[in-house]
Amino acid sequence: MPTYECHPDDVTYSSMIDAYGRAGNVDMAFALYDRAKPNTVIYNTLLDAMGRAKRPWQAKSIYKEMISNGFSPNWATYASLLRAYGRARYGEDALNVYKEMKDKGLELTVVLYNTLLVMCADVGLADEAAEIFEDMKNLGKFQRWRDLNDMLEAGFEPNIFVLTSLIQCYGKAQRTDDVVKTFNRVYELGITPDDRFCGCLLNVMTHTPREELVKLIDCIGKANPKLGGVVKLLVGEQNNEGAFKNEASELFNCISSDVKKAYCNCLIDLCVNLDLLESACALLGLGLSLEIYAALTALHVWINDLAKAPESGEELPPLLGINIGHGKHKYSEKGLATVIESHLKELDAPFHEAPRQGWLVSDDKNCCRVVVGVKTYT
Repeated sequence: MPTYECHPDDVTYSSMIDAYGRAGNVDMAFALYDRAKPNTVIYNTLLDAMGRAKRPWQAKSIYKEMISNGFSPNWATYASLLRAYGRARYGEDALNVYKEMKDKGLELTVVLYNTLLVMCADVGLADEAAEIFEDMKNLGKFQRWRDLNDMLEAGFEPNIFVLTSLIQCYGKAQRTDDVVKTFNRVYELGITPDDRFCGCLLNVMTHTPREELVKLIDCIGKANPKLGGVVKLLVGEQNNEGAFKNEASELFNCISSDVKKAYCNCLIDLCVNLDLLESACALLGLGLSLEIYAALTALHVWINDLAKAPESGEELPPLLGINIGHGKHKYSEKGLATVIESHLKELDAPFHEAPRQGWLVSDDKNCCRVVVGVKTYT
């Protein structure tokens, strides 16, 4: 250009920064940025280049510089940040950008929603992904949603963990048909379901309306025949208690130890949803016999310690608190939480839910006396 006495302007620099960014030449992109007079377009182009180069930390620094120099971010700025953070799985940063866009009334495209959803699935932010689903539904985005097709076209290659989290998200949004479609896609991609994937399907059943459970039974049976047999006995109208106990026992003997509690919790929740309280009690007994519910044992030990405190001259605390879980686990924790709450009711201990999620507390002066007055456990 200088040969023809042409001098680059902001448009030229922006185009060249974009070209070098797409080519992966970050150093050259920065060299041109240093020669250009910064403006919003230049900053946005550089942010997008850092996203393509998978350098989210530099995108964050550029954004801070942009704000400190008095430039206001626009839709293109936030979109570039979302893509950069989403691709790099910077979960907290991406969700903060998403919240800021919502607060400013900036609408996301389907592609940006896809980026957010895949990121949430990949890092295990199932609750946050479910909220994004709700936002999409409220904004009428579902009509244009292409499920996994958009994700594949965008260059993402889903693995078993991503698909497991996506199914969890669909389940929480009660989109049973999409759960089934995603399940079928697992086999189309040649991916073998593992115990956690099956546990996710089981957890989805606890959120599914009774009339739609039949859609998921075949999926679970195909992924894990043993689990499918147990579920069929529960959902089927003719539930033989003896056969159910035997099938459940065989199931827990053949699954990995790290998912036993999750399976048991979900099955208990499913029993409660179906008004099968005897089956729920049978599962609880099986879980205790397999020492799945260590937290319940810990509660008994804690009560024992409280009971012994006055004997040694110690004063009882004015406030008692029990952490029953904050609900952001991969699978349902409600089964165990329900057990602990029911157990405390049996003790007539006046605990209630605290403002802090996942805690039961009591500041009742008689609470400690009630707890230590019950039968201790050895």
